[in-house]
Amino acid sequence: MKKSFFPLVLCLLPLCNVFAQAPIHYKQPARNWNEALPVGNGRLGVMTFGRVNEELLQLNEETLWSGGPVEKNPNPDAIKHLPAVREALKREEYETASKELQKIQGLYTEAYQPLGDLLIKQPFDAQPSAYFRDLDLQNATAHTQFTIEGVTYIRELFVSAPDQVIVLRLTASQKGKLNFSASTKSPHPLLKQITGKNELSMRGKAPAHADPNYVNYNAKPVYYEDPSGCKGMRFDWRIKVQTTDGKVTADTSGISISNATEAILLITAATSFNGFDKCPDSQGRDEKALVESYLKKASAKSIDLIRKAHIADYQKYFNRVKLTLGQSGEAAFLPMDSRLVRYAQMGNDPQLEALYFDFGRYLLISSSRPGGIPANLQGIWNPMTRPPWSSNYTTNINAQMNYWPAEAANLSELHTTFTDWMAGAAATGRETAKNFYGMSGWTVHHNSDIWGASNPVGDKGKGSPSWANWAMGGAWLSQHLWEHYVYSGNESYLKNYAYSLMRDAAQFCLDWLVKDANGKWITSPSTSPENVFITDKGVKQSVSVATTMDMALVYDVFTNVIHAAEHLKVDAELRKTLEERLQNLFPLQIGKKGNLQEWYKDWEDQEPEHRHVSHLFALHPGRYISPLRTPKFTDAARKTLELRGDGGTGWSKSWKINFWARLHDGNHAYKLLRELLKVTGVEGTDYAKGGGTYLNLFCAHPPFQIDGNFGGTSGIAEMLLQSQDGLINLLPALPDAWATGEVKGLKARGGFELDMVWKDGKITRLIVKSALGGNCRLKLPNALTNAKLQPAKGKNPNSFYAVFENKYQTTTPEGSGFVYDLTTEKNKIYILGVN
Repeated sequence: MKKSFFPLVLCLLPLCNVFAQAPIHYKQPARNWNEALPVGNGRLGVMTFGRVNEELLQLNEETLWSGGPVEKNPNPDAIKHLPAVREALKREEYETASKELQKIQGLYTEAYQPLGDLLIKQPFDAQPSAYFRDLDLQNATAHTQFTIEGVTYIRELFVSAPDQVIVLRLTASQKGKLNFSASTKSPHPLLKQITGKNELSMRGKAPAHADPNYVNYNAKPVYYEDPSGCKGMRFDWRIKVQTTDGKVTADTSGISISNATEAILLITAATSFNGFDKCPDSQGRDEKALVESYLKKASAKSIDLIRKAHIADYQKYFNRVKLTLGQSGEAAFLPMDSRLVRYAQMGNDPQLEALYFDFGRYLLISSSRPGGIPANLQGIWNPMTRPPWSSNYTTNINAQMNYWPAEAANLSELHTTFTDWMAGAAATGRETAKNFYGMSGWTVHHNSDIWGASNPVGDKGKGSPSWANWAMGGAWLSQHLWEHYVYSGNESYLKNYAYSLMRDAAQFCLDWLVKDANGKWITSPSTSPENVFITDKGVKQSVSVATTMDMALVYDVFTNVIHAAEHLKVDAELRKTLEERLQNLFPLQIGKKGNLQEWYKDWEDQEPEHRHVSHLFALHPGRYISPLRTPKFTDAARKTLELRGDGGTGWSKSWKINFWARLHDGNHAYKLLRELLKVTGVEGTDYAKGGGTYLNLFCAHPPFQIDGNFGGTSGIAEMLLQSQDGLINLLPALPDAWATGEVKGLKARGGFELDMVWKDGKITRLIVKSALGGNCRLKLPNALTNAKLQPAKGKNPNSFYAVFENKYQTTTPEGSGFVYDLTTEKNKIYILGVN
């Protein structure tokens, strides 16, 4: 009988290799959802609590959402109001403009839904001893183990992507001592049926609509009826006893197994989702046939074969990158709750910091797989029918942050779930551009969903324009289309898919821009997401013109489209138009405090330490501001961060880690990483109390939002490697705490993969793997002597590293430090080191 090796590791701790690290583990069950452990295969998600007498497995399926295809023109009068908004803004009547803009709103998005709960009840009279539960990131497997009256019980849980099943294996160390029942419940109406030998089916429908959790004015916020027969996604969820040596009884109340030594349950589910534009009910897929195919395939295999395929599939992603930042000694073997508390009190635990980086990669692999849909605000794990912010795609930062680590952390294929979803968002976004504004191209406003919702939400006037009417989502989403190309070099993808979406997002921006009194192109109306300014006259409003974030986004999408068109040798006239428009965009401004100005005028913020620092998009993830090229504006960005402070919600602190890394201030980035790992028990939606990390390592907004985890992983990668400045900058923001370390498998633009070892802040060994060939320009913290390296001269000839020069540039990366050129050939490896 296979058993966990973890208890052996613990009892042999003094003999353990000092370089080892135990899985994430605990000595007690989870008290609540924020202590439960997440497992998933991109489509199916489980939160396991590790309870002894009644284990709770909370289940999700990535496509189970409320609603159906979006209404293309939910507010036909919206288009009438834009001229009045712009006229009011010309007169600097900001309150009038805001009230008028509120009339340009459509419907709220739909909500991501839970599938239900699986309850495993084991009748024990005595208390357990030797309890532990773990999550092994190396194998994407969770275990629960305890001993009662001399019998050791083990539960093994993993979710297989190759076989599309959740596998739960229960064992007892003594023959015939395993007795349990498995029952189910769901927040949705269920029809329970016995559909095969030892097989229970739960069939139901998601709501036809679910209000956001912050909407409190409807008597019926969740409803299932849709007379049109369109909305309300069907699902089929099944549990099957694959094998056991005990007695099985099954009826609609559940499955019971008695007098067993081992039992293996297979759980799977499917929905009728058939695309963003298809009615999930009348035009849906056959969810029953899908579930039957999954179970038939998996049931024919032994658990060893299913497990082997699962681990191989998972590790082909996870093993690409390995980060070592130092050793933590016995701290590496502490239970995670104790470890997080110790970290806050005593500080030094470099293996925990590397583990947090790995946990972010684990979450992305577990919640975002090719062919699926993107990870939402909570990845794929959600227990509520009205989850916080509908657990949707918040596109004014959070959805994008989910995919910041995808390319650099060598998970490029997983990025495609996000880029593929954009085709649907663009389709609805074209309708929004036309119906709400009378414009061409496409855009998305501040949040979306599985149906590609793109209109400004707010239920036709009930939302605040400070968030609802931000119209620049298409420009930001397009950045991901371009980034996927410059990392992968996939010309077919750019030509046949990404370019047209990028071009049309830029076209919307061309139509959206108007000239101000000085002849500069501006956005009008314009907001800086969720923030409020105070004018010189004391007026507090959020709607103005030409916010810095807007102008940086316009710059970003225009320059990316220009580069893409050059790569493809197309659209010469469009390139010329974009270049001319760029020359006359409203400029970046430095305010009286020396900060990068957020607004059109140098106004004060109502909330000086607001969690959004949107105007620094130009620094990250944009490329407008850089210490290597625009030092004056880099200083202004630094001053902005100093004024904003280091506080904030989980995702906000994660973004600040990335900002400070781009400023090449590793010690400040590290300070914020430590604060991100501050253990918190704050729950609910009181994000004014700031973020941190829950005991299961989920990021606390609060409540839980997965973007903070992904932003933290991205920030660590940015501290170690950057490639947005026309070269590959190695260890650009290395903190003193990480003076010695090693990383393998980080990716850079242009198809380069890098391994490096450093000691006392200096690189001692460097391996460059070139997937595409071409010049590899390297900026290092120290000199390397190698015949293959030549001092860099002039602009980088590698077209993937073309940098669009802007009017703020006063220096060049080639003029400082140790900068080398390495001529590479496609699919060749180059080993470099100190001679």
